[in-house]
Order: sequence, then structure tokens, then C-alpha cells
Amino acid sequence: MDSISIVIVAQDEERTIGQVLKSVEGLACEIIFVDSGSTDSTVDIARSHGVKLYHQDWLGYAAQKNYALSLASSNWILSLDADEIVTPALCAEIVQKVGSKTASDFAGFKIPRLLYIGNRAIKHGGFYPDAQLRLFRRGAGQFNNRAVHEAVKMKGPVGRLKNPLLHFAYADIGQFKEAMDKYARLSAVEAERSGFHPWRLHPLNELLHPLWTFFYRFFLRGGILDGALGLNLTLIYSDYVRRKIVYLKDSRQAGSRSQ
Repeated sequence: MDSISIVIVAQDEERTIGQVLKSVEGLACEIIFVDSGSTDSTVDIARSHGVKLYHQDWLGYAAQKNYALSLASSNWILSLDADEIVTPALCAEIVQKVGSKTASDFAGFKIPRLLYIGNRAIKHGGFYPDAQLRLFRRGAGQFNNRAVHEAVKMKGPVGRLKNPLLHFAYADIGQFKEAMDKYARLSAVEAERSGFHPWRLHPLNELLHPLWTFFYRFFLRGGILDGALGLNLTLIYSDYVRRKIVYLKDSRQAGSRSQ
């Protein structure tokens, strides 16, 4: 089987990083671990798992991950967030895919991702399968230069695995709400940088886009099946859509006043 490098960037991830590193024991030839200044026990936990430890001040989501990719030496790279756990079934599937005769047909593979709020899996409302391109040949993929929601841009055909990553992103719904506000602000920055259609700033869009998001995710994508938690998540996500527009408007108005 071709060799695999696990690549992780982290800062203050003691809640999950031990489980993440334990989940890939025996899968990787090396674990590239890039820390950006943890003040908790993240670095000590990483050292105890025998990682190749590096420090890099925070460069931004995409740049930090691309720096970590540049340190990998194996034929294949599995890029993980510091809160994503690889199940035994996914480990076995990765070994099977990378070692198969058809592996040469693909430059990379998307992996479904199952979100957890605390210890509860969220299987509806558009939060699953949330497939992410995380397993790819070294040199065939790189994270695109975005302020938020960075993704791997590939050279070559992409396949898809069946077993999910377990994404323990938020200890509770309060953390989810805080993260959505942060991502809304970063999305406004990205929209300013990359350009956007004027319709995004139309007053009707500030009302209609969140309403459609709620209807689509709660009813059409089955968020209702997750009960009260599904309702709260959908409300927060719909408000995230609204906040992206609000923060973009604020940014444009601030720019106009400064001119």
C-alpha cells in the first residue's frame, strides 16, 4: 500500500485532539501536526502520540493548511481538522482504497462528515453527509485561498468514500452559535475580496434568503426529524445567512464613509 501522511493544524484543541490522534494510530506513516500557539495541553497531547510537531503562527485557514501540506512526505495525504475522528470502518476503507488496483484512477477522495453537537449526531437538516475532499495524492491538491470555508482544489478525478468522519466540532449549541457568527463575519470579508452580485444587498434578500434557508433545511432536508435541537440549529443557521448579508452591508457602508 502507498504511504499516508496525516496532516493536522490546531490551536487549543485539548477537548478532542487525543481522540483524533488515537483514531489514526496504525493508519499513517507520519502525522504532521502544526500548532499555532496553543495555551492548553494540546501540544503535550500531540507529543505523546509521536507526531512530527511544528509551530507556525496563524496564517489564515487555507494558508495554514497549505503550509502543513508542504511538510508531508508520503504518497497520499489525509487532511484532518483537530476535531475530526476517523472510525475503524473509515480507516479500513482508506487502506482498501489506497491499496487497490484502481487507486491510480483517482487523484483524491471525498469523505462524508457527520456533525456532532456534544455527543449527539446530527443526521438531517443539510448537515449530513457534508462530504469533504480530505484524502488525496501529495501534490494533486491544495486548499483554495478563501477567508472561510476553504476546500481542496484538485488536479484529477475524485472518488467518494462511504464511511464518515465524526466531526465533534461543538461542545454545545452555544459554541455552534458563536462559530456561525464568526463565519458570517469572515464570509463578508471573502465576499468583499472576491466580488459579489448586487442582489445580495437587496433588502428583500435579507428577509427571503433566511426564510428559504429555514424552510429548505428544516422541512425539505429533514431538520424537523432532529426535534428541538434540529429546530435550534436551523434557526441559528438561517440567522447566519442573514448575518452574512448584514455584515457585508456594514462593511460596504464603512468603506463608503472612509472614502
